This record gives sequence, C-alpha cells and structure tokens, in this order.
Amino acid sequence: MSPSNQIPTFNMKVVVHETGLKPDTLRAWERRYGVPNPKRTSGGHRLYSQYEIDMLKWLVARQDEGMSISHAVELWQQLELEGSNPLFASEIVASEPTFSHIDGERVDDLRQAWIEACLNFDEYQAQHLLARAFALFPLETVCYKVLQQGLTEIGEGWYEGRVTVQQEHFASALALRQLEALLAALPAPTRNGRIIVACPPHELHTFSPLMISLMLRRQGWDVVYLGANVPLDRMEASVEQIKPLLVIMPAQTLAAAGNMLPMAQKLHDMNVPLAFGGTVFNHIPQVADAMPGHFLGKSLDQAPQVVEKLLQANPPLSKAKKAPKSYEDAYQQFVAERSAIEARLHHLQELSEMPVTLLNNINHEFGDNIEAALRLGDLTMISSNLEWVKGLLLNNHERLSELSLHAYLNAYQKVVKSVMDKRAAPLLDWFAHLN
Repeated sequence: MSPSNQIPTFNMKVVVHETGLKPDTLRAWERRYGVPNPKRTSGGHRLYSQYEIDMLKWLVARQDEGMSISHAVELWQQLELEGSNPLFASEIVASEPTFSHIDGERVDDLRQAWIEACLNFDEYQAQHLLARAFALFPLETVCYKVLQQGLTEIGEGWYEGRVTVQQEHFASALALRQLEALLAALPAPTRNGRIIVACPPHELHTFSPLMISLMLRRQGWDVVYLGANVPLDRMEASVEQIKPLLVIMPAQTLAAAGNMLPMAQKLHDMNVPLAFGGTVFNHIPQVADAMPGHFLGKSLDQAPQVVEKLLQANPPLSKAKKAPKSYEDAYQQFVAERSAIEARLHHLQELSEMPVTLLNNINHEFGDNIEAALRLGDLTMISSNLEWVKGLLLNNHERLSELSLHAYLNAYQKVVKSVMDKRAAPLLDWFAHLN
C-alpha cells in the first residue's frame, strides 16, 4: 500500500457514505475492537484514511458472508501479522466456509494438520493453518483447541519417545510467537487495576501464562506480563512498583512449585493475593494445599473466570500450612550436600553401566524433586511424581529398565546415609516407605 493511503483525510460523513455504516457503529467498533483508529483534529473531530475506509468495507464484506465482526477483525489482524495485505486476500477468505457451518470435528482436523506441519518443521503450512482457523472460529477456540491441545498432544508424543525435542521446541516456538502477536494487537485496557502474570524462578514454560494474559486482556484487564524465570527480588520490586490487584503464577513441575513457595510467602507478607495453577497441581493435588494462594482450576480455560470471581469477591489472603521443622532442617542440609551426593553416585559400581548423560539427567530431576518436596513439607509428593519420571525415562531410554531405576533409588538412599547426618531423617524415612 502506498503511504498516501494512510493519510488521515476524510471526516466521518464521508466514511458513513462510503461504507454504509452508522456513526454509532463506527464508534462502537473503535471502542471494542480498536478499529478503525482515526486521528483527531485540533477540535477533536475524527479523520480517517483511505486505508481505513477500505478496511471497513472489507469487514462489512466478511459480515455479509456470515462472519461475526469480532471474527472478522481477528482475521484482518492475523493476516496483517503474517505480512499479508487483507485487501488482496478477500477472494481466498470468501471461499472458506463461514463459522455458522462449522462443527467440532473441523477444529480437530485443523489441529491434527497443524501438529503434522509442526512435526515436519513446515512453518509456512503451520501459519497458514492457523490463519484458516482464526478465520473460521473464535480466538478462544483456536487458542484452546488448536494451540494448547496441539502442544499437549505433541508433548505426549515427546514423553512417549515418538516426538523429538527439536520438534517439540519448534511447535512451542510457533505457538508462543502466535500468542505474542495476538497480545500485541489488542487495544488498550478498559478496566481499572492491574494484574501481574509471571513465572517463578527456573520456570521456563511460558505458554500458559501467555494464554492467561491474552484472555484477561481480552476482558479489558491491564495485565503486566513479566515472562519466565522471575527471581524473587525482582518480583518483590515489581509488586511494589505496580501495586497489582492480583499476581498470577503457573508451575508445570514439582520443582517449579517448590521455587514458587518463597515467592508466594513473600506476596502473602506484602498483603498481595496470589492465584496459581499448572500441570503439577493437577497431577499432585497436595501441592496446592502447601501454597498460600488461590487455585485457578484444573483446566486452563477456567482460569479467566476464576480470576473474575476472585477480583469481584475480594477474598481474604489464603495461608498455607507451614512445613515441619524437621523438613526445614533436612532441606538446608540437602541443598548444602546435594553436589557431594550426586558426585558419589557417579562412582558407585551398581550404576556404572548407566550412561553418564542419563545419570546426570536423573540426578538433576530427582534432586530438584527432593528439594521441592522438602520445601513444601511433604515427601510423598515425590512418590506421586516418580511414576511420571519413570515413564519418561523408560520411554526415551531403552537401556533403562524398571530394575535399574530401583537400583538407582537404592544407591541414592545409601549415599544420603553416608553424606548427611540425622537431619536426613525425613528423607530416609521416605526411602524406607518407598521400599
């Protein structure tokens, strides 16, 4: 398009004549969807460009084809984000079925096609499929049914050894870029008060917090998204500056939940409510009992509604139970001796046939789980997580049998006895019950 097409030239009377839209409709679209976005004269009158008039005609044409105005605006923004000129894509869009003729199976078809494109590292096809999905379905449907569920299925494939790490990372990167683009395209917030969304230390999975940020911003909230791996001191400083109504944090693993706990306790001391959710709270329900805050529910699509209710009801701060003193002592010593424990495991004869890289991975996962469970005050959380870890290792490493995992746990118990003192009692008791 030429720059002259974007020069604000025409008043509202001309736009009404050219598009057939009423002034009230133009103002409503501007307020709700951020389009059009006219400039103002010194006297406050709206001035529109030729490009905006063409855009409005395009939106009206999509309505005539049976598409709602919200879906039409989303499609326009999606095509722009992909670098396409929507004015040249009208014939392609018009040839697609309208939303009113679509059923649930079509969403599944698009999701499976998107998964296949990601596994084939076909970025162009994956983006094209998303553009089609946004043209046919509400934004929420595409985000939950295509992106979130698609990544879940790809993650299950990785867990079972059918999908490589590279394929999983490729799909995640595409999904994250899509959410970031959608966030950037949203209009300014319309509601008072701010919400912080952030990941606790060492939590690097950002799809869920980005989704929550997107959905809350669509409801008009002013969401400050801080991203992955936010240190405790940085979070404290941000809360003091932003003064949020609510802080939202996700945790996908037991280790992430353990790292969230000090942050949750600090927020409680600062009189700031916390809402939390994530995979670990679904797999190990007792983790939620140890967290001072409000659980957002088992499903990501429930989170925006739970947040709305929390902010409307203004509930009191939730105080979690404190870990026993014996756990606190065991945690302090385990953190101090963890490196020594893991070093000794590498010199044990019973683990000599285990590949070094594999042993390092198991030590990292298992050690993180022990730290988190001690911090959260319940070592049975490791037991709940152990089956998942065992399945992951068995699916991805043919040489690791259930017998060798049992040998690893026995070896770990022996080393803990040799390195730690009586403060290791909670951990040794857990090992004893495990056997």
